[in-house]
Amino acid sequence: MYQDKTLVCKECGAEFTFSAGEQEFYAERGFQNEPQRCKACRDARKNATRPQKELFSTVCAKCGKEAKVPFQPSNDRPVYCSECYAAMKAQQ
Repeated sequence: MYQDKTLVCKECGAEFTFSAGEQEFYAERGFQNEPQRCKACRDARKNATRPQKELFSTVCAKCGKEAKVPFQPSNDRPVYCSECYAAMKAQQ
């Protein structure tokens, strides 16, 4: 029913594909307009309005590597790097 379409981004001028699956998704949601921007430009536009999260440096309590976390670490609780945290979650 739907076929892939090639559209041109109004921000950067690059061509991008509006796939049949995306067209079906738009139709199911009742969207009437085709996308005007490529994925990269849509993401950049969306992220431009979001405040940047402040990252704090700390030392992983398990492996000792530097870790960046989106919260102010306190001394009463251990903080883990993403690798150690993921390994601990996988064991549970």
